[in-house]
Amino acid sequence: MAPPRTFEHRHITVPKTARYAVMGSFDATLSEVWIVCHGHGQLAARFLSRFAPLEREDRLFVAPEALSRYYLTAPNTVHRPDSPVGATWMTREDREAEIEDQIRYLDLVYEEVFERVDRAAVRLWALGFSQGVATVTRWLARGKVSADRVVLWAGMIPPELDETGGRALSARGPVTIVVGSSDEFATPKVVAAQEARLRDLGVAYKTMSFEGGHDLSDSALLEIAAGDA
Repeated sequence: MAPPRTFEHRHITVPKTARYAVMGSFDATLSEVWIVCHGHGQLAARFLSRFAPLEREDRLFVAPEALSRYYLTAPNTVHRPDSPVGATWMTREDREAEIEDQIRYLDLVYEEVFERVDRAAVRLWALGFSQGVATVTRWLARGKVSADRVVLWAGMIPPELDETGGRALSARGPVTIVVGSSDEFATPKVVAAQEARLRDLGVAYKTMSFEGGHDLSDSALLEIAAGDA
């Protein structure tokens, strides 16, 4: 039997059009900007609609959309014009390149937003939900941003996070960990393991829970925002 072929992988950086959704006005007198990263299989505008309970004239919400989209129907299904579409931040394939792409992308979104908004005049929130937790964590650890408030909702911090990255997470205050009482993914065992990792990394955090599953909660969002007022 002939030995298996080996192939060399090479990389090339190409221009790509990315999109993000915005709720609020750049022209308002702003006190807060929220940059929020959706979970696996979601799209930016749909995700951003979940923040409607926090809508206020002095708040601007920005939801970057992950760079890879796909049909949510089964692989062997014929895709109709109305087949639902979602997006994913990354897979295990070519992992490091995808991580670098998403960090550069979020840095560019940040720069574009704060070309129009006075960063010194606002409190910046960074929130990740589900798969977006690892995305936001990597961005804060390795990107150009420093957030005033960090919310990690129903997701896993990335395995490569080190003490330096951990310090960046809680540089301006404790990280808020949010989990639903009946979340089938963020189980009590998973949450306890995440808390232990944060303690080992020296990350200040607080955990809050709400009645519900793997989803955002209007009441929990309002509580988080009100608790910081």
